[in-house]
Amino acid sequence: MAGLSLRDRFFTPPVARAITSPTGILALGAGAALGILSGGGIVAAIVLGALGWGGRVAAAIPRAPKDARIDPFTLGEPWRHFVTDALQARTRFHESVASARSGPMQDRLREIQSRVDTGVEEVWRIARRGHDLVDARRRVDPDTVRRDIAATEANANQPWASGSTLKRTMESLKAQLATVERLERVIGDADSRLRLLNARLDEAAARTIELSVQANDVAELGGLGDDVDQMVDEMEALRQAIEETGGGTAVAEPG
Repeated sequence: MAGLSLRDRFFTPPVARAITSPTGILALGAGAALGILSGGGIVAAIVLGALGWGGRVAAAIPRAPKDARIDPFTLGEPWRHFVTDALQARTRFHESVASARSGPMQDRLREIQSRVDTGVEEVWRIARRGHDLVDARRRVDPDTVRRDIAATEANANQPWASGSTLKRTMESLKAQLATVERLERVIGDADSRLRLLNARLDEAAARTIELSVQANDVAELGGLGDDVDQMVDEMEALRQAIEETGGGTAVAEPG
C-alpha cells in the first residue's frame, strides 16, 4: 500500500466487503435502534445508523505503512539532500506527465511515472539506512580502538599476560575495528552510488519534460522507459546490498 492515496485505499476489496458485510449491516441496525430508543425519531435513527455503518467501513480501509510519508528532514546530510533532490525530480516528472497530450503517449508516461515513484521510495529507504549506519559508526572511535590494540599488543609478552583475558580482549578490539571499517565502506559506497543514481533521476526528469512536448509516437519513449527501469533496479539492488552488508551490525560502545 506504499504511496497509495486515501482514495486508492478506499477502492480496495476489504472496503468493498465491509460495505455489504453482515457486521456492517448490524452496525447500521444497531445505530438506527439506538437513535429510536434515545427518542430522536427517524432522523436520529438515520444519522446514528449511518455513523455505525460508516465506522465499520472506515475501519476496513487499509492503513498506510508507517514509512509511507517521506520526510527528508528526519535525516542528516548528505542523506537529506539525496531525498530532497529525488522528491524534486519526482515533482518535475509528474508535472511533465500531467501536461503531456492525453492518449497513448500520456498513458505510457504514467507507466514510467509509476516506476519513478518506486525509485524515489527506494532513495528514501536507502537514505534512512545510510543515516542509521552513520549513527552506528559514530559510536566507536577507530583511533581509540587502534590505540587500545597497540597497548594490548605491547603487553602480550608480559609474564602476567599468560593465561589472562588478554587474548579475548584483543579479539574483541579487532572485531570492533573490523565492524567500523565495514560500516565506513558501506556508507561510502551508498553515498557515491546514490549520488550517481540521483543524477540519473534528474536526467530522466529533464528528458521527460522534453519528450512530453516533442515526442509524437509512443515508441520514442522506449529509451526513457528502459533507462528508468534500469535505474530503479539498481536502486533496489543498492538498498538490498546495504541491508545485507550493513544490516544487523552491532557496534559495541567503547570501554
